[in-house]
Amino acid sequence: MRVRAILLTSTLCLLAAGPVPAAAQSSGKASQDAPAPIQQDAETAATGGAEYGTVDPDAFPTVPGRLARIGRDGIASAPEDAPEAVKRIIWAGNEIVGMPYRLGGGHVEGFEDDAYDCSGTISYALAGADLLRSPLDSRRFASWGRAGRGNWVTVHTNPSHAYLVVAGIRLDTSAADHRGGGKGPRWRPLRKSNRGYAARRPARL
Repeated sequence: MRVRAILLTSTLCLLAAGPVPAAAQSSGKASQDAPAPIQQDAETAATGGAEYGTVDPDAFPTVPGRLARIGRDGIASAPEDAPEAVKRIIWAGNEIVGMPYRLGGGHVEGFEDDAYDCSGTISYALAGADLLRSPLDSRRFASWGRAGRGNWVTVHTNPSHAYLVVAGIRLDTSAADHRGGGKGPRWRPLRKSNRGYAARRPARL
């Protein structure tokens, strides 16, 4: 995934360059905001790849507090008080915002596709925090994780649709309860009711 690849490449560049001077370590917003590199297994690392360069702090937007915020450009900022996994879910979701909808989209090895359906969208975001190794459809999400709503992350699912609620915002391909929201992966406001959907959550989130 793009966030993982950028983080891994940046880490390798820093290691090759040697120790960072103390002055450089204590200055600059990018060094404070950028997340720690994600640990990858050999298989994941072998299939990764990205252009060389530094981590772009704009790729990891944050806002104070415990609630995420959706910007006018549709990109979400993660809450600073959230666990690192929650931030990574949001940043991964940002990568596919605005992409087209396609039934079955995102259900490919590595999660990378040119369009996403509802469960493919959720799978991509959760994989950003290493919570999935392969995509799940909405039926399989019904037995994923633990039953009930999470404190930070909840998947609402039924046999025909699924969406993700994280830190007070919703990642969904449906524009339900989102006036003029369009179809396809988007950050959206919470639904007025989650009736008809089972709630599932990851452990500790």
